[in-house]
Amino acid sequence: MYNLFSQGGPLFMGILTLILLSLLAVFVRSIVRKGDEKSLNQSIQTLKTIGTLGLVVGILGQLIGLFSAFSVIEASEGMSPGILAGGLKVSLITTLYGLLIYIIYLLCSMVLKRIK
Repeated sequence: MYNLFSQGGPLFMGILTLILLSLLAVFVRSIVRKGDEKSLNQSIQTLKTIGTLGLVVGILGQLIGLFSAFSVIEASEGMSPGILAGGLKVSLITTLYGLLIYIIYLLCSMVLKRIK
């Protein structure tokens, strides 16, 4: 796991981890408080915002990684297909993490909607 974290880049992976922790904190707070329907709807909306933010930051991390990789490829004379495939694989790590955060949001949202 740490290997994927470091390959994905500490900046974006760190931001995504903070987003994931925020998502989980809002979810746990919503379950512990068990407020009225209005507060549950507000929690679901907050979870939606945080989940979407995770997805968008993951995609942004991938696009910045691809831009950097293509800049290096453009500057080099020749590039083997293996190195290119490895660079493209690494650029997908932040997107996968962002999608994982979004899936966790969907699951948390389903649980909160059942509580209502």
